[in-house]
Amino acid sequence: MTITFRRAALGGLAMLGIATLVAGCASAPEEDGEAGGEKLDFLPCMVSDAGGFDDKSFNQLGFEGLQAAAEELGVEYKEVESQAETDYASNINGLVDQGCNAIVSVGFLLAPAALEAAQANPDIDFISIDDPIDQDGDGETDAENIKPIIFDTAQAAFLAGYLSAGVTKTGAVGTFGGANIPTVSIFMDGFKQGVDHYNEENGTQVKVLGWDGTDGSFTGGFEANDTARQIAQGLIDQNIDVLLPVGGPIYQSAAAAIEDSGREIALIGVDADVFETDPSVGPLLLTSIRKGMDVGVHEAIVEAGNGEFDPTPFIGTLENEGVGLAPFHDWESKVPAELADKLDELRQAIIDGDIAVESYLAG
Repeated sequence: MTITFRRAALGGLAMLGIATLVAGCASAPEEDGEAGGEKLDFLPCMVSDAGGFDDKSFNQLGFEGLQAAAEELGVEYKEVESQAETDYASNINGLVDQGCNAIVSVGFLLAPAALEAAQANPDIDFISIDDPIDQDGDGETDAENIKPIIFDTAQAAFLAGYLSAGVTKTGAVGTFGGANIPTVSIFMDGFKQGVDHYNEENGTQVKVLGWDGTDGSFTGGFEANDTARQIAQGLIDQNIDVLLPVGGPIYQSAAAAIEDSGREIALIGVDADVFETDPSVGPLLLTSIRKGMDVGVHEAIVEAGNGEFDPTPFIGTLENEGVGLAPFHDWESKVPAELADKLDELRQAIIDGDIAVESYLAG
C-alpha cells in the first residue's frame, strides 16, 4: 500500500526553483544580485520544541517546510532551538526583536508563549504547529494573527494499529510516549482503535501494551535516553513484536532496545517517514505515521510572504493527505497483500465516514 503525501508538491517547487535558476543564468544579473524584480522584504522565523531541528522527526519536518518556503520566496530565514520549556518565551520574543514577520512555533508546549507574543504583536503572523491555541476553551483560536496547523493523527494511527495486529506473531504490540499530552496520545488512541478493530473483524485477541485509552507508559520528555530505552525494554520483555514510540527522538532508544533483544520486532516511526530521515533504523521500520508539517508550514509561510496570510486552521486528515502511512520499505515482502489491500479499504472507509476514529480533533 502506498499513501502519497503532498511532498510531491515540495519536490515540484524545488524543480521550479531549479528551473528558475537555470532561466536566470540566461540573463545578466540585476545590481542587487537578484534575477529580476524587487527583493521581498519578509523574514520568516521558527522556534523548535526540545529535541532540535535535527531530530529526524517532528522539528525537522517543520524546519524543512520553512526552508522550502524561504527558497520559493527568495528570502532569508531565522531559526532558534529550544533546549527546555523555559526557553520558549525568550526564544519567541528574541525573534520578535529581530524583526521577524512570521514566526512558527513547533509544538503543543509552545502554545502559551506563542499566544502571549501574538497578542502583544498583532502585526506579526504566527503559525502554531500542533496546537489550536484555544486557551480559554471557546472553540476559537485566541488571537486573529495565529494560524493553527494541527493533525488528526488518530486516523493514520488507526491504520498502523490494524496493520500491526495483522503482522504480529506474538499477539502483543506495544506503544509508549514522551508525555501524556493530546498531540502524543492521539497517536496511541488511533493505534489502539485500529488493533481493536482488527480483533473485532478477525476474532483475535491482540493485546496493546503501554496504553489503555487513558493512561500508559511515558518517558517524561522527548529525548533519546535511558528512560526511553528502559520503557521499550519493559515492553519487549512482555513479548511484544511491534513497537510504536511517540515523541521525536525516543524512537532511537526503542531501536537500540530492539537491536539488543536479538528478536525480530517491528518499529513504527512517527511524524516523518523515518526510513528516509534516519536510514540507520530503516530495517526495523514496518512503516511510519506521517504528519504533513512540512507542507503545512510551507504553504502558510508562502501565504504570509505574499501578504495573503490566512488564520483559518489547517487540520490534516486522511482525506486531505495531511496524515497518512509511509510505505513499508524493507517490510514490503512481509506484509500480506490482502492486509495491504485491507488498509486501502479502511482508509477510504474512514474518509467516507463509514468508520469513526475517535480523537480530540474528530469533532
